[in-house]
Amino acid sequence: MDSISSQVKFHYNFTSDASDISNKQRKDVSSILDITAKLSIYINDDCYFDEEEFPILEFYKYLYKWKERTNDLNEVQEFHYYTLEYDEYDDGAILSLIPFGGDKARLKSIWSQEDLYNVFDVSYIKDEFMALETALKKDIEEYFEINLEKFLKHIPMYKGIDSEDM
Repeated sequence: MDSISSQVKFHYNFTSDASDISNKQRKDVSSILDITAKLSIYINDDCYFDEEEFPILEFYKYLYKWKERTNDLNEVQEFHYYTLEYDEYDDGAILSLIPFGGDKARLKSIWSQEDLYNVFDVSYIKDEFMALETALKKDIEEYFEINLEKFLKHIPMYKGIDSEDM
């Protein structure tokens, strides 16, 4: 990693009780959106993003879809996360990964804690996002004792911004 590349760390802790959702509720959109986690993102040890009640199942679906597109196209795709719970997107997505220049990428958030200039090696940040998706899937399934595959088609996604991301 060169001197201009940033490092990222994702931290999350579920704030919903393990009993707040079950496989029987896989079609219950209200219950799905009520499942939250505290999500923090650190860039070079500075807290970039920190949300206490983050809709983690909805976020997971966006990560899952991004991972599928990136793998299918064999190229890192832009990632944009929007939530149904918030509709003020004039300044952008809640969280975005934006590749540029062929081998670089940036994280951007309208909810950032501070305005950090961050540049990542695109293969590094792709690997970190892929690892986040894998870890989230495992941790969500173990903590809530659910099968995410059964939930995915029922988890809503915001359709008002960029249909390519949906």
